[in-house]
Amino acid sequence: MSAEDLEKYETEMELQLYREYRDVVGLFKYVIETERRFYLTNQYELHVRSADGEVFFELSMADAWVWDMYRPARFVKNVRVLTFKDVNVEELTKSEFEMPAGNEGFGG
Repeated sequence: MSAEDLEKYETEMELQLYREYRDVVGLFKYVIETERRFYLTNQYELHVRSADGEVFFELSMADAWVWDMYRPARFVKNVRVLTFKDVNVEELTKSEFEMPAGNEGFGG
């Protein structure tokens, strides 16, 4: 596979992922961003933990959708994330995920 073929494949996978996100975002109440992943969920628990003088975050989610183009199944029943970086949690509002009519993806 050439570098051009690989780039084309990754671009198509990202577009497919974006379209899936667009289709499912309305099912969820929260968007959660961690150091490594982006999640949609309706239920989560976030705890600040400390061990040996280090502070870390423990995040648990149920029935989540994960933004990861390399995962064959993006819906997950239970997720537990441990991270030393901040966790960003935002509550979605209906207007945030409504797409303009006819919008088929990036640029148009």
